[in-house]
Amino acid sequence: MPLSDDQPHTRTRLPVGEQPSHQMTARQPRPVRTLLTVLLVVTLLVIAVSIANRGKPGPGSGGSGTAATGSGDGAQAGAAATAPSGTKPVDTTANGIANGFPHTDQGAQSAAANYATALGSAEMFQTASRHTIVDTVSDPTVAGGLQQRLDTAFTAENNGRFGLDAQGRAPKGLTFVSRTVPVGTRTTNYADTATKVEVWCTGLHGLAGDGSTRPVSQDWYTLTVTMRWNGSDWKVTDFDRASGPAPVPGDQQAATAQQITDAVQRFGGFRYAR
Repeated sequence: MPLSDDQPHTRTRLPVGEQPSHQMTARQPRPVRTLLTVLLVVTLLVIAVSIANRGKPGPGSGGSGTAATGSGDGAQAGAAATAPSGTKPVDTTANGIANGFPHTDQGAQSAAANYATALGSAEMFQTASRHTIVDTVSDPTVAGGLQQRLDTAFTAENNGRFGLDAQGRAPKGLTFVSRTVPVGTRTTNYADTATKVEVWCTGLHGLAGDGSTRPVSQDWYTLTVTMRWNGSDWKVTDFDRASGPAPVPGDQQAATAQQITDAVQRFGGFRYAR
């Protein structure tokens, strides 16, 4: 029966600890928020660890050079294919060219990079130094044929295109520049007895100095080096050059002739190893 306004009302008061309140209602979702916070932190940690480990070569790749080994020309190298391996470079030379490379895929790539540097040097334009280079880097069974092939290529007419005389000498007051800088290597056909390595290179060529009509310029090319294991080292049996791949030229201001001359005289070249 409904109560009238003049009838007394009965009210029940609960103890303070038992009374429902807005504060208790607000506290109830806290475990859910805590769980979501923990999950978010864990997710962020996983992402951070993944990013930190992304550039590290895994077992059997990168550092050992096996990632760069392909079963054919279409083999795809991994991102760390030409990353530094940490292996100590060879410390022996012959006629200024590194030698004594390990009987491994990595050793073959190091040999190819060093041989590419020698074969692209300014010394190749003079007969005596060219013969020394070829004898040093090539297998004795093919050295004679390579010498003849290169003597035919480095003619007086060819030297003239670089502004040199018939003996490969630069005009007085000018410095001839021919440097090859390996950018990366890739094995395309590795075996214990023979291998083929592609060396992606950039090169500097031209005459440095005031009044030069052939200023030093840059080009990009790939040198394919075929080598044979002779029992103690990798030696060249053949090589071939193809243009590119070339990146988009930068917008840097070209150095003056004097600056290039100073740089060539001040900065020496490198021996290479993975």
